[in-house]
Amino acid sequence: MNLLADWLGIDGFAWPWLLLALPLPWLIHALLPPRASQVPALLVPWGERLRNVASGGVLEVSPRGFPWLAMLAWCLLCVAAARPQQLGPPIAPPQVGRDMMLAVDLSASMGEQDMELGGRLVDRLTAAKAVLADFLDRRVGDRIGLVVFGDRAFALTPLTLDRDSVRQQLDASVVGLAGRATALGDAIALSTKRLQQQRSEQRARKEHVLIVLTDGVNTAGVLEPAKAAQIARDAGVRIHAIAFGGEGGGALSVFGFSLPTGGDEVDEAGLQKIAQLTGGRFFRARDTEALAGIYAEIDALEPVQRQGQVVRPKIERYPWPLGLALAVGMLALLLRRRA
Repeated sequence: MNLLADWLGIDGFAWPWLLLALPLPWLIHALLPPRASQVPALLVPWGERLRNVASGGVLEVSPRGFPWLAMLAWCLLCVAAARPQQLGPPIAPPQVGRDMMLAVDLSASMGEQDMELGGRLVDRLTAAKAVLADFLDRRVGDRIGLVVFGDRAFALTPLTLDRDSVRQQLDASVVGLAGRATALGDAIALSTKRLQQQRSEQRARKEHVLIVLTDGVNTAGVLEPAKAAQIARDAGVRIHAIAFGGEGGGALSVFGFSLPTGGDEVDEAGLQKIAQLTGGRFFRARDTEALAGIYAEIDALEPVQRQGQVVRPKIERYPWPLGLALAVGMLALLLRRRA
């Protein structure tokens, strides 16, 4: 088999046992008795057939009349049926991807314009969108879902490899879309539920990560963040918590000056507890640059590409012998008709 594969310039056959059919026509031709002709002998007046007429009208097929073109077509068909294959160039795919949920706060305080982006003052949500868009560009191979929360938590996109869909849904999100309060516990619980919906064999192979971005404290919802974090821990979900915003709850911009509004401060202690409980990290970002650095750090903590086993794809080459078999068979048929 290896010699035949080398002679044909391929790397092997998928079904090499079908090559055992190669000598089948020769065996049939050698073992079966001569076939008697059913044509009246007087219709063939030349010498060879006259001798057959004299011998009782039995016409034997001569070995010299063996259909060699037909046999060549048969050999090519057997080779095509064995599925000759060539090995493609080596490929090292990622070994394991991640299922990652992004939970983004859309409460009223995310509308505070106390962040700088591209030399201009923008609100916190706009700054977060810009940083998250860059983060999504680097997560090739992960399945990513998006949850937003305010008075309640809502899943905007399921876990998907289509990062463009996640980016579009994030861009379409606005402050107050889910309400003006902060249901942090419900957002963690909903994200965990989405991650748990995978089949058990997938959970065994994949790593589950939740990244929470908020600028306030839990003021709404059914579950307390600590209880939701316990549920996430039991489900094998690692939470990275990001506290985003300035020292206070927000600021009101008047003629270029920022005045405190007396809102709630970020619950750093609570977020830190959530991260530690699930084996994740807590981060504090007070400006856009710090937020970008945090997502870059998370990207390093949760790498996408992990070198897998190098594989060489098998390329099917059966169309070539199959096409040649059809061409040779047609040629044999035409020559027989002309004879």
